[in-house]
Amino acid sequence: MEDMRQTGQNRIQSFAFVISVCLAVCFSFGFISNLGRGRQNYDRCEVELEGRINPNHAPVESLVRLPGMGPGRAGAIVEYRENFNGKEAGSPAFRDCGDLQKVKGIGPKTVQNINELLKFD
Repeated sequence: MEDMRQTGQNRIQSFAFVISVCLAVCFSFGFISNLGRGRQNYDRCEVELEGRINPNHAPVESLVRLPGMGPGRAGAIVEYRENFNGKEAGSPAFRDCGDLQKVKGIGPKTVQNINELLKFD
C-alpha cells in the first residue's frame, strides 16, 4: 500500500516538474523573441517633426526639439533673434543655417545636424 502511495507521489512530482520546465521554456522563448525589439528604439532615437522649424519665429519650446538643442542654446537663439530684430528692422536674424553660428554655443557640427530640419524666410 505504501509502495502505491509512493509511486503516486513520484508521478505527481514528475508531472509537476515537467509542467514547470514547459512553463520555463515558454517564458524564455517569449522573452528571447522580444529581446531586440525594445533596444532598437533606444539605439536609433530620432526627432520627428511635423514640419521644418523657422529659427526666426520659433519659440524656445519648438527649438529644443532639434537634436543637440537644449534649453540654453534654444534660449540663446531667441535672445539673439530678439536683439538682432531690434537693431535692423525688416531683416531676419537668420538668413540661412550658417547664420546660427553667430549664436554663442552653436558651432558647425550643430548646424550640420539641424540643417535639414530648419527653414528660413
